[in-house]
Amino acid sequence: MDWLDPLDAAMITADMVSNPLNIGAVLILSPPPGADPGYVDDVYRDTLLAGEPLDPRLCRFPHRGVDTAGCWVWRKAGAIDLRQHYRRRTVAPGTDRAGMWELIGALHAEPLDKSRPMWMAYLIDGLDDGQFAFYIKLHHIVMDGVAGLQTLTGALSADPERRSMPAFHSDRYGPADEPSGHRGSWIPNPLALLHSVLDTATSSVALAERVVTGQVTSALAGLTGDTTMPPVAAPCVRFNSRLGPERAVTAATWPKSRFQAFASTAGVTPNDVVTAVIAGALRQWLLDQGELPRRSLVAICPVTVHGHELSRSERHGNMFGAWLCPLGTNLSDPAERLHLIHRSMSEGKRRVAARGAAASLLLLATSIAPTVLLPMLPFAPKFRVGYNLPISHVPGPRCEMYWNGAHIDEIYPISAVYDGQALNVTTCSYADRIGFGFVAGREIVPDVPDLIPLTERALTELEHAVGID
Repeated sequence: MDWLDPLDAAMITADMVSNPLNIGAVLILSPPPGADPGYVDDVYRDTLLAGEPLDPRLCRFPHRGVDTAGCWVWRKAGAIDLRQHYRRRTVAPGTDRAGMWELIGALHAEPLDKSRPMWMAYLIDGLDDGQFAFYIKLHHIVMDGVAGLQTLTGALSADPERRSMPAFHSDRYGPADEPSGHRGSWIPNPLALLHSVLDTATSSVALAERVVTGQVTSALAGLTGDTTMPPVAAPCVRFNSRLGPERAVTAATWPKSRFQAFASTAGVTPNDVVTAVIAGALRQWLLDQGELPRRSLVAICPVTVHGHELSRSERHGNMFGAWLCPLGTNLSDPAERLHLIHRSMSEGKRRVAARGAAASLLLLATSIAPTVLLPMLPFAPKFRVGYNLPISHVPGPRCEMYWNGAHIDEIYPISAVYDGQALNVTTCSYADRIGFGFVAGREIVPDVPDLIPLTERALTELEHAVGID
């Protein structure tokens, strides 16, 4: 039998008593010049009639029963009716971008049918200036967010004249290099981090030594510095609550040049600037709610591994670790906040490189587990958690891209939220811009669209603080 791995089995079981663990992405597109009014209908029809073989990851579904002794296994679907996985939506005339995100939030909250492959795609037209959107969502057990984004962008082309591109769902791999679905060099979600904790937990003496040494080093650093966070050191805020059934989604794009300007002026990385801007927006939002804690919020951030002598499991793809980064939300000076984040992430990169990906992820288990498990208890303590939210930066296409002649105007990742982690912020670089995707539990952050102007405000304040006008 093709067994689900332990964490996949736990996630699909949790769906039955909690909330769906859906991840997704949104492309905003403009039809090619001269396209007729029925262009999106034609795209939808052509997708359904393409007749291409499907990606194997999109052809299986989870199953358990008497025949599996109650354990979860993968079953391959028979003939797949694409009409069950591709849908059309048209927003009402006069619907603005906020209305589109409200629709996507509602779609993102809907559970996926476990009796068939757990993915859905939607073509949404009626947007301003004739634009349309392509929204794809998957359950987290199908593939992680980066694998999903790579699969989606694999159906795109830099050539505006190219047509008959393979569909998102098509099989572009041979049997020998069939993708695994969960492995990648940059994993933006703590659930995927836990996957690698399970994958890389071995009896290796060297790994055990790195874990023990890391625990001691982190404990000492946490006592003496402000850049290293010990386990369960983050303040418990509303983002660490239990979710309700609804989701709130919003997104916006900023020029990449505004963030790159800081890299040379302030001596930090563009990702540091993005993280600092998100921190500034969250600080102001919590201030407006009267809920800003005295202690800094803490984000869990992926860190790629380069130059380390890798273990066997790391050589097979687990080329990332993660770091708990203080966001400096207790600091009023945005420049001071930026430099704290830069110092912490620089320290994190050094430590993850020295310890290796496997040891780094095992060390984080003591922070991840309490954060996502305690909210499920009826009388969970509300004092400290391991982290408050994930902040991830995903590299997207470096040039302008097209989908069968339609220009890709914007790309946004829509990540997963779950009990204990009710807010997720993921950014995606694309050509000369960066898209920010915010997803939250609607009951926890009902005014998530307010984070867009607060992000612009935080960016402007940071520009003024370091002398960039």
